[in-house]
Amino acid sequence: MEQVQMTAEERKRYEAWKAEDEKKQAAEQRKRQREEYAAMVDDEINTAIPQLKELSASIKAVKDTIFGNFDAILKMKSEILGLTKDDQRSHTFTNSDSTQRITLGVNCIDGYRDTVEDGIAMVKQYIESLARDETTKSLVNAVLRLLSRDGQGNIKASKVLQLRKMAEDSGNDRFIEGVRIIEESYQPTVTKRYIRAEYKDSKGAWHYVPLDMTAVDQLTPETENTNQME
Repeated sequence: MEQVQMTAEERKRYEAWKAEDEKKQAAEQRKRQREEYAAMVDDEINTAIPQLKELSASIKAVKDTIFGNFDAILKMKSEILGLTKDDQRSHTFTNSDSTQRITLGVNCIDGYRDTVEDGIAMVKQYIESLARDETTKSLVNAVLRLLSRDGQGNIKASKVLQLRKMAEDSGNDRFIEGVRIIEESYQPTVTKRYIRAEYKDSKGAWHYVPLDMTAVDQLTPETENTNQME
């Protein structure tokens, strides 16, 4: 092999060129790798999305079927109990030997018509009239906290139930009427329906049937989690 003689200056320029060439090659390789990575991601997403859409449609179909199948049972339950209106947000059904059960329910967001403000004003007026000393002021403040609003500006329905009990115990007509106006103003919004399924193992312990993407990895009944189909 013929050896090439280079001056120090030529050697310096050669080394600089070589380093720059290696840098360009490394950059081109990284670019190819990024392109390969992007292509792999595109391929897998294009494969996964149709599968997940199909799974979602299947879950919805099963959910609709289960709610439809239990509709007649819910109507019969109302007839047996003599209920003219079903205000329950969830119903749990257990089989005869108590080894399996299903809960059907709806999630709601509390909401009220504008008339709720009249009811709140009446309740506050009555409650604040009771404040005469430090002891009664403390009690009044506790009651007024039941009228506090959540992040959406609404009063929790559970707090209104506590107010109703207090109003009935007080026997004060204005207090009772104010709470009644609040209750009549109640307009909840149903956000979604859900299903929970449970089974009992040989040791008598209840376990949830995994019904969401995260929970299906829990293949052993020893691991419990509150899972539901929404």
